[in-house]
Amino acid sequence: MARRIVLTMLGLVGVLLIAVVVPLGLITTGHERGFFQDDTVFSAGTLASYAEDRIADHAQGSALTRTLTRARRLGEQIRVYDAAGHLVAGNGGQGTAVSAAMLSRALGAGNVLATEVGDRLRVVVPVRNDDGNGIVGAVVLSRSAAQLDQRLRTLWMWLGLVTLAGLAAAAVAAAGLARWVSRPLNALDGAAQRLGGGALDTRSPAVDGPPEVRRLARNFNTMAGRLETLVHGHRAAMADVSHQLRTPLTALRLRLELMAQDADPVAARDLADAQDEISRLSRLVDGLLAVARAENVVAEPVPIAVDAVIRDRATAWRPVAEERAVLLEQACTGPVRAMAGSGHLEQILDNLLANALEAVPSGGRIEVSASPHGGATRVVVADDGPGMSATQQEQAFRRFASTTPGGAGLGLAIVHRLVTSNGGCAVLSDTPGGGLTVTVDLPTAAQDSGGPGPS
Repeated sequence: MARRIVLTMLGLVGVLLIAVVVPLGLITTGHERGFFQDDTVFSAGTLASYAEDRIADHAQGSALTRTLTRARRLGEQIRVYDAAGHLVAGNGGQGTAVSAAMLSRALGAGNVLATEVGDRLRVVVPVRNDDGNGIVGAVVLSRSAAQLDQRLRTLWMWLGLVTLAGLAAAAVAAAGLARWVSRPLNALDGAAQRLGGGALDTRSPAVDGPPEVRRLARNFNTMAGRLETLVHGHRAAMADVSHQLRTPLTALRLRLELMAQDADPVAARDLADAQDEISRLSRLVDGLLAVARAENVVAEPVPIAVDAVIRDRATAWRPVAEERAVLLEQACTGPVRAMAGSGHLEQILDNLLANALEAVPSGGRIEVSASPHGGATRVVVADDGPGMSATQQEQAFRRFASTTPGGAGLGLAIVHRLVTSNGGCAVLSDTPGGGLTVTVDLPTAAQDSGGPGPS
């Protein structure tokens, strides 16, 4: 943003300076050249009055002689012609050489002719007689424009320096403005990143910058304070629920076990059913706590060797699969890495494999695979079980949405919370031929990134 502010300010000031400086320079240049030409024409007219005595009266013309001498010292070149085009007087120089056609035009029409020859201005002025009705000759005056050009170069140099100074001042002012605006925004951005990373006590300073930015920082701090209060309250409530529910459930299960030891067969079956319900309730409480931990988890992502994690979890779950006569396979195209919180991928795979093993009947098949996919790492768990309907797939990531009798419906909810907390996404789809496929996309990691393997 600071760069954009500086470039925008420089662009605006540059356009403004050019719009002012260039016309000013052109107007001044035109004025100077016009004045130089007018002065040259006036000087040539003065010479013409001196030359009239020499041409018409054949006088020696001491005034013309002095003027020629002084003009030579000043670097001016003069030639005086009579009406027949013959040279009458002059101080030499190629700057006064004119063609016969130009001389005839000046003598015939009586017009003043001004042309530029190299770096000199040449003026041809007709010489009129005393009554002004006839033309008796012409004066050619050639004056160097070197000093004029030097003045104009100096003028443009100063205009350029003024433009550069204006741009430099604009750059300094824009840089100061950019720092004044961007410094509190950068601090606010860093605070937002730290808050998103789990530092709930993060606050942003609200003392610098424009009033709008300071107000934004104050609102951010208010939001962060309320979020910290809510999260801490939620965590405390879940801890209290964990303690308050687990203890009486454990005591109740022990009492039922003691009662079942001395009960008759009918009562023993009823007590066993009650114990099953208590076990289900305990699993439900554990699942709710797991979901709460997944929702509150904010871990720093680290490079994870996905292929190694898949091999490890497949090895751990294969005895359970063999006991249920389910084929558990793994397929990786090679070393695959992703960015995720430490231990999160293991929890994701454990929940997905547990759900799949619950759903797939004997003789079924489960395959876990991973591969790079675009800018992400894709992990797929596919089974050939009964699958889910479209409606069930839409609701599967919600709490307590279960298609398995007696299931808590929290496994996929935990998976969804863990995946999204790591910046990924999870999608359910039908397996070709029947079954359910869970596709998890996680941010990818560079192959040369160092990091721990599976934990």
